[in-house]
Amino acid sequence: MEKLVFQNGVKKDQLLSAVNDYHGGVIVELKEPMDPNVFQNMLKASLSKWRLQGKKGVWIKLPIELVNLVETAVKEGFWYHHAEPHYLMLVYWIPETENTIPANASHRVGIGAIVLNDKRELLVVQENSGRLKGTAVWKIPTGIVEEGEDIFEGAIREVKEETGIDTEFMEVLAFRQTHKVLFGKSDLFFICMMHPLSFDIQKQDLEIEAAQWMPIEEYAALPFVQKHGLFKYIKDLCLVKAERNYPGFTPVPITSFFDASTSFLYCNKDGLDQESSASSSLKEDLEIETCKTILI
Repeated sequence: MEKLVFQNGVKKDQLLSAVNDYHGGVIVELKEPMDPNVFQNMLKASLSKWRLQGKKGVWIKLPIELVNLVETAVKEGFWYHHAEPHYLMLVYWIPETENTIPANASHRVGIGAIVLNDKRELLVVQENSGRLKGTAVWKIPTGIVEEGEDIFEGAIREVKEETGIDTEFMEVLAFRQTHKVLFGKSDLFFICMMHPLSFDIQKQDLEIEAAQWMPIEEYAALPFVQKHGLFKYIKDLCLVKAERNYPGFTPVPITSFFDASTSFLYCNKDGLDQESSASSSLKEDLEIETCKTILI
Protein backbone atom coordinates (compact mmCIF):
# COMPACT_ATOMS: atom_id res chain seq x y z
CA MET A 1 0.00 0.00 0.00
CA GLU A 2 1.34 3.42 -1.01
CA LYS A 3 2.24 5.71 1.85
CA LEU A 4 0.08 8.81 2.21
CA VAL A 5 2.88 10.99 3.49
CA PHE A 6 5.77 11.96 1.24
CA GLN A 7 7.98 14.23 3.37
CA ASN A 8 7.74 16.79 6.16
CA GLY A 9 4.15 15.89 6.83
CA VAL A 10 3.04 16.79 3.33
CA LYS A 11 0.82 14.40 1.44
CA LYS A 12 1.64 13.51 -2.14
CA ASP A 13 -1.39 15.42 -3.39
CA GLN A 14 -0.06 18.48 -1.58
CA LEU A 15 3.10 18.80 -3.63
CA LEU A 16 3.48 22.01 -5.61
CA SER A 17 1.84 21.82 -9.00
CA ALA A 18 4.42 22.16 -11.77
CA VAL A 19 4.85 21.76 -15.50
CA ASN A 20 7.99 20.61 -17.29
CA ASP A 21 10.02 23.13 -19.28
CA TYR A 22 12.02 22.33 -22.43
CA HIS A 23 15.35 22.07 -20.62
CA GLY A 24 14.85 19.39 -17.99
CA GLY A 25 13.40 21.69 -15.35
CA VAL A 26 10.00 22.57 -13.92
CA ILE A 27 7.90 25.73 -13.69
CA VAL A 28 5.67 26.47 -10.69
CA GLU A 29 3.08 29.21 -11.04
CA LEU A 30 1.44 30.00 -7.71
CA LYS A 31 -1.93 31.73 -7.75
CA GLU A 32 -3.75 31.00 -4.49
CA PRO A 33 -2.88 32.46 -1.03
CA MET A 34 -0.85 30.10 1.14
CA ASP A 35 0.54 30.06 4.66
CA PRO A 36 4.37 30.40 4.55
CA ASN A 37 4.83 27.32 6.75
CA VAL A 38 2.63 25.20 4.50
CA PHE A 39 4.47 26.55 1.46
CA GLN A 40 7.83 25.70 3.03
CA ASN A 41 6.82 22.08 3.65
CA MET A 42 5.37 21.69 0.17
CA LEU A 43 8.46 23.27 -1.40
CA LYS A 44 10.86 20.99 0.48
CA ALA A 45 8.86 17.90 -0.45
CA SER A 46 8.62 19.01 -4.07
CA LEU A 47 12.36 19.67 -4.31
CA SER A 48 13.05 16.18 -2.99
CA LYS A 49 10.77 14.70 -5.61
CA TRP A 50 12.27 16.74 -8.45
CA ARG A 51 15.78 15.83 -7.32
CA LEU A 52 14.91 12.12 -7.49
CA GLN A 53 13.42 12.68 -10.94
CA GLY A 54 16.66 14.29 -12.15
CA LYS A 55 15.17 17.71 -12.72
CA LYS A 56 17.49 20.67 -13.14
CA GLY A 57 16.17 24.21 -12.89
CA VAL A 58 13.11 25.12 -10.81
CA TRP A 59 11.22 28.31 -11.64
CA ILE A 60 8.67 29.77 -9.24
CA LYS A 61 6.45 32.58 -10.49
CA LEU A 62 5.07 34.53 -7.54
CA PRO A 63 2.31 37.10 -8.18
CA ILE A 64 2.67 40.32 -6.23
CA GLU A 65 -0.23 39.25 -3.99
CA LEU A 66 1.90 36.38 -2.64
CA VAL A 67 4.91 38.49 -1.68
CA ASN A 68 4.76 36.91 1.80
CA LEU A 69 6.23 33.69 0.31
CA VAL A 70 9.38 35.30 -1.08
CA GLU A 71 11.42 35.00 2.13
CA THR A 72 10.49 31.34 2.48
CA ALA A 73 11.68 30.53 -1.05
CA VAL A 74 14.92 32.46 -0.58
CA LYS A 75 15.68 30.56 2.63
CA GLU A 76 15.33 27.32 0.66
CA GLY A 77 18.03 28.47 -1.76
CA PHE A 78 16.03 30.29 -4.45
CA TRP A 79 17.26 33.59 -5.89
CA TYR A 80 15.69 36.41 -7.90
CA HIS A 81 15.78 35.98 -11.66
CA HIS A 82 13.61 38.85 -12.88
CA ALA A 83 10.57 40.88 -11.94
CA GLU A 84 7.67 42.44 -13.81
CA PRO A 85 4.99 44.83 -12.49
CA HIS A 86 2.75 41.96 -11.35
CA TYR A 87 5.08 39.09 -10.47
CA LEU A 88 8.52 38.01 -9.28
CA MET A 89 10.33 35.05 -10.83
CA LEU A 90 12.59 33.03 -8.52
CA VAL A 91 14.85 30.20 -9.61
CA TYR A 92 16.79 27.26 -8.10
CA TRP A 93 19.37 24.87 -9.56
CA ILE A 94 19.08 21.28 -8.27
CA PRO A 95 22.02 19.21 -9.61
CA GLU A 96 25.57 19.62 -8.35
CA THR A 97 26.75 20.67 -11.80
CA GLU A 98 27.39 23.97 -13.52
CA ASN A 99 24.32 26.20 -13.46
CA THR A 100 23.00 26.64 -17.02
CA ILE A 101 19.96 28.75 -16.19
CA PRO A 102 19.88 31.60 -18.73
CA ALA A 103 20.43 35.11 -17.42
CA ASN A 104 17.68 37.69 -17.34
CA ALA A 105 17.12 39.76 -20.50
CA SER A 106 20.33 41.67 -21.12
CA HIS A 107 19.25 44.33 -23.62
CA ARG A 108 16.76 47.14 -24.00
CA VAL A 109 15.70 47.98 -27.57
CA GLY A 110 15.28 51.55 -28.77
CA ILE A 111 14.59 53.22 -32.10
CA GLY A 112 15.44 56.48 -33.81
CA ALA A 113 13.27 57.57 -36.75
CA ILE A 114 14.61 59.42 -39.79
CA VAL A 115 11.52 60.95 -41.39
CA LEU A 116 12.29 62.80 -44.65
CA ASN A 117 9.67 64.56 -46.76
CA ASP A 118 9.83 65.39 -50.48
CA LYS A 119 11.14 68.89 -49.70
CA ARG A 120 14.36 67.41 -48.27
CA GLU A 121 13.18 68.32 -44.77
CA LEU A 122 13.86 66.19 -41.70
CA LEU A 123 11.40 65.79 -38.83
CA VAL A 124 13.23 66.90 -35.67
CA VAL A 125 12.27 67.46 -32.04
CA GLN A 126 13.57 69.03 -28.84
CA GLU A 127 13.00 66.96 -25.70
CA ASN A 128 11.05 68.15 -22.66
CA SER A 129 12.47 65.46 -20.37
CA GLY A 130 15.65 63.50 -19.82
CA ARG A 131 19.25 64.62 -20.20
CA LEU A 132 18.57 66.76 -23.28
CA LYS A 133 15.83 68.80 -21.61
CA GLY A 134 16.58 72.52 -21.81
CA THR A 135 19.60 72.07 -24.13
CA ALA A 136 17.81 73.26 -27.30
CA VAL A 137 19.31 70.27 -29.15
CA TRP A 138 17.39 69.21 -32.24
CA LYS A 139 17.26 65.43 -32.78
CA ILE A 140 15.23 62.81 -34.56
CA PRO A 141 12.27 61.22 -32.71
CA THR A 142 13.43 58.34 -30.50
CA GLY A 143 11.88 55.91 -28.04
CA ILE A 144 11.80 52.44 -26.52
CA VAL A 145 10.20 49.44 -28.21
CA GLU A 146 7.48 48.02 -25.98
CA GLU A 147 7.13 44.39 -24.92
CA GLY A 148 5.72 42.28 -27.76
CA GLU A 149 6.18 45.12 -30.27
CA ASP A 150 8.21 44.76 -33.46
CA ILE A 151 10.88 47.32 -34.34
CA PHE A 152 8.92 48.76 -37.24
CA GLU A 153 5.77 49.03 -35.11
CA GLY A 154 7.69 50.82 -32.37
CA ALA A 155 9.14 53.32 -34.84
CA ILE A 156 5.72 54.14 -36.29
CA ARG A 157 4.20 54.51 -32.82
CA GLU A 158 6.96 56.70 -31.39
CA VAL A 159 6.84 59.16 -34.30
CA LYS A 160 3.06 59.38 -34.02
CA GLU A 161 3.15 59.86 -30.23
CA GLU A 162 5.85 62.54 -30.24
CA THR A 163 4.88 64.54 -33.34
CA GLY A 164 1.43 63.43 -34.53
CA ILE A 165 2.94 62.46 -37.89
CA ASP A 166 1.74 59.25 -39.54
CA THR A 167 4.54 57.28 -41.21
CA GLU A 168 5.30 54.19 -43.23
CA PHE A 169 8.29 52.12 -42.13
CA MET A 170 10.87 51.70 -44.88
CA GLU A 171 14.14 50.25 -43.56
CA VAL A 172 16.55 49.76 -40.69
CA LEU A 173 19.60 51.75 -41.80
CA ALA A 174 21.98 51.01 -38.93
CA PHE A 175 22.08 50.03 -35.26
CA ARG A 176 24.25 50.83 -32.25
CA GLN A 177 25.02 48.66 -29.21
CA THR A 178 26.05 50.18 -25.88
CA HIS A 179 26.52 48.66 -22.42
CA LYS A 180 25.82 49.57 -18.78
CA VAL A 181 23.07 51.97 -19.81
CA LEU A 182 20.07 51.37 -17.53
CA PHE A 183 20.49 49.39 -14.30
CA GLY A 184 23.56 47.70 -15.78
CA LYS A 185 21.76 46.49 -18.91
CA SER A 186 22.91 46.90 -22.52
CA ASP A 187 21.06 48.85 -25.21
CA LEU A 188 20.36 48.22 -28.89
CA PHE A 189 19.38 51.35 -30.82
CA PHE A 190 17.98 50.90 -34.35
CA ILE A 191 18.02 53.84 -36.77
CA CYS A 192 14.96 53.51 -39.00
CA MET A 193 14.03 55.17 -42.29
CA MET A 194 10.42 56.33 -42.40
CA HIS A 195 8.21 57.84 -45.12
CA PRO A 196 5.76 60.51 -43.90
CA LEU A 197 2.07 60.01 -44.66
CA SER A 198 0.99 63.28 -43.02
CA PHE A 199 2.76 66.59 -42.45
CA ASP A 200 0.86 68.64 -39.86
CA ILE A 201 2.88 68.44 -36.63
CA GLN A 202 1.01 68.04 -33.35
CA LYS A 203 3.67 67.58 -30.71
CA GLN A 204 3.26 65.70 -27.45
CA ASP A 205 3.62 68.33 -24.73
CA LEU A 206 4.65 65.91 -21.97
CA GLU A 207 7.86 64.72 -23.65
CA ILE A 208 8.45 67.18 -26.51
CA GLU A 209 9.39 70.85 -26.12
CA ALA A 210 9.32 71.66 -29.86
CA ALA A 211 9.03 69.89 -33.22
CA GLN A 212 9.49 71.04 -36.81
CA TRP A 213 10.43 70.10 -40.35
CA MET A 214 14.04 71.25 -40.83
CA PRO A 215 15.97 71.34 -44.14
CA ILE A 216 18.60 68.58 -44.16
CA GLU A 217 21.41 71.02 -44.86
CA GLU A 218 20.39 73.17 -41.90
CA TYR A 219 20.31 70.14 -39.60
CA ALA A 220 23.68 68.93 -40.91
CA ALA A 221 25.23 72.31 -40.13
CA LEU A 222 24.20 72.36 -36.47
CA PRO A 223 27.33 72.40 -34.22
CA PHE A 224 26.01 69.71 -31.87
CA VAL A 225 25.24 67.41 -34.80
CA GLN A 226 28.71 67.88 -36.28
CA LYS A 227 30.45 67.33 -32.95
CA HIS A 228 28.85 64.20 -31.48
CA GLY A 229 29.38 60.76 -32.99
CA LEU A 230 25.88 59.28 -33.12
CA PHE A 231 24.29 62.55 -34.26
CA LYS A 232 26.97 62.91 -36.94
CA TYR A 233 26.29 59.44 -38.34
CA ILE A 234 22.54 60.06 -38.30
CA LYS A 235 23.21 63.24 -40.29
CA ASP A 236 25.34 61.28 -42.76
CA LEU A 237 22.60 58.68 -43.16
CA CYS A 238 20.05 61.43 -43.82
CA LEU A 239 22.24 62.97 -46.52
CA VAL A 240 23.11 59.71 -48.24
CA LYS A 241 19.48 58.58 -48.32
CA ALA A 242 18.44 61.95 -49.78
CA GLU A 243 21.16 61.92 -52.45
CA ARG A 244 21.52 58.30 -53.52
CA ASN A 245 20.55 54.75 -52.70
CA TYR A 246 21.74 53.28 -49.42
CA PRO A 247 20.36 49.74 -49.01
CA GLY A 248 18.88 49.10 -45.59
CA PHE A 249 17.15 46.16 -43.96
CA THR A 250 13.43 45.61 -44.47
CA PRO A 251 11.25 43.28 -42.32
CA VAL A 252 10.45 39.94 -43.94
CA PRO A 253 7.86 37.76 -42.15
CA ILE A 254 9.01 34.25 -41.27
CA THR A 255 7.18 31.37 -39.60
CA SER A 256 8.57 29.56 -36.58
CA PHE A 257 9.38 25.86 -36.95
CA PHE A 258 8.12 25.20 -33.41
CA ASP A 259 4.70 26.84 -33.11
CA ALA A 260 3.82 28.50 -36.45
CA SER A 261 4.11 31.96 -34.91
CA THR A 262 5.27 34.83 -37.13
CA SER A 263 8.35 36.96 -36.54
CA PHE A 264 10.38 39.27 -38.77
CA LEU A 265 13.83 38.88 -40.29
CA TYR A 266 15.41 42.24 -41.18
CA CYS A 267 17.52 41.89 -44.33
CA ASN A 268 18.38 43.50 -47.64
CA LYS A 269 15.42 41.97 -49.45
CA ASP A 270 16.15 43.61 -52.80
CA GLY A 271 19.69 42.25 -52.73
CA LEU A 272 18.40 38.77 -51.92
CA ASP A 273 15.82 38.95 -54.71
CA GLN A 274 18.46 40.07 -57.21
CA GLU A 275 20.82 37.29 -56.15
CA SER A 276 18.01 34.73 -56.34
CA SER A 277 17.04 35.98 -59.79
CA ALA A 278 20.66 35.84 -60.98
CA SER A 279 21.05 32.29 -59.62
CA SER A 280 17.86 31.19 -61.38
CA SER A 281 19.05 32.70 -64.66
CA LEU A 282 22.42 30.98 -64.33
CA LYS A 283 20.71 27.67 -63.60
CA GLU A 284 18.51 28.05 -66.69
CA ASP A 285 21.54 28.90 -68.84
CA LEU A 286 23.39 25.81 -67.58
CA GLU A 287 20.36 23.62 -68.28
CA ILE A 288 20.14 25.00 -71.84
CA GLU A 289 23.83 24.41 -72.44
CA THR A 290 23.49 20.87 -71.08
CA CYS A 291 20.59 20.18 -73.43
CA LYS A 292 22.61 21.52 -76.39
CA THR A 293 25.53 19.28 -75.48
CA ILE A 294 23.29 16.23 -75.31
CA LEU A 295 21.68 17.03 -78.65
CA ILE A 296 25.10 17.43 -80.29
